[in-house]
Amino acid sequence: MAERRWTRRLPWLAALALLLALPLAVNNYVQFVVNTMLVYSLAAIGFNVVIGYLGQLAFANAAFFGIGAYAAGLSMAHLGLPYPLALAVCAAVGGLAGVLVGLPALRVRGYYLAIVTLAFGELMRWIYVHADGLTYGASGFNVPQVALFGRSLNETGKYYVFLFVVLLGLGTTRCLVKSRIGRAFVAVRNNEAAAASTGVAVLRIKVVAFAWSGLIVGLAGGLYALLNGRVSPDTFGLSQMLMHFAIVMIGGLGALAGSIVGAVLLTGAPELLRNFPGLEEIVFSLLLMAVLFLMPRGIGGLIADRIPGARERLYQE
Repeated sequence: MAERRWTRRLPWLAALALLLALPLAVNNYVQFVVNTMLVYSLAAIGFNVVIGYLGQLAFANAAFFGIGAYAAGLSMAHLGLPYPLALAVCAAVGGLAGVLVGLPALRVRGYYLAIVTLAFGELMRWIYVHADGLTYGASGFNVPQVALFGRSLNETGKYYVFLFVVLLGLGTTRCLVKSRIGRAFVAVRNNEAAAASTGVAVLRIKVVAFAWSGLIVGLAGGLYALLNGRVSPDTFGLSQMLMHFAIVMIGGLGALAGSIVGAVLLTGAPELLRNFPGLEEIVFSLLLMAVLFLMPRGIGGLIADRIPGARERLYQE
């Protein structure tokens, strides 16, 4: 039994060892691209909780992303907080924003919920622009230099911070969706009335899902602030929302590992096509249409179909 357990763990340990050794084999530019993949992987994991597991057509992810970035950057700029505490602040503020967005989800659904959450994102952008004394207005601001253990973080240092946070976010989210609460998410997604008849507190479950999504995506926003070193309102508009949506759709609804695969594809492909103007948008569109028509459940669903042992871990029916 113990030998079988170690055999199952060996691939994961090998993957972790490769991730830890990755900075030794890449230059600063490739390292920046890998760091970007990590940030969007975490954002997609959080977004997938609401749109994939809970099945709600909500698009507040760009708002949560921006709230996390602003909360982390402003807490360092105005309060002088060290970066670990700033990350805690952006997670808490993101979770609170998730609760506020989740309240309308108790009364509206479908396209109406999509419109409400899109409006919330635009409201946050309006606040970023007009609250000049707090947010530095339309021009944005530079994030203060981050140092850990007395040393400034370079791209390699950021990588290890991001990797730790992403693994923590992935692990806790996986535990959540595999728990009784996660099963309640799926029950509400499949049939709210049937879930309520079996004793599921539908209203509370919805708020919990939005709160967790806001926390994780807000945490990703805090990483994004450190990644770019600058925060500005125009970063968190419709294009950011569409990016998150495309990552989740390509990776697979209700597939956490698929979210990571989607983030790697959609953040890595533009770098490979950078020397071919116009081709990036074409490839992006074709990839999205191919997934929607040929793989409705995304890459995560495809893996679940091909690898029976991965089905329960990657895609929850």
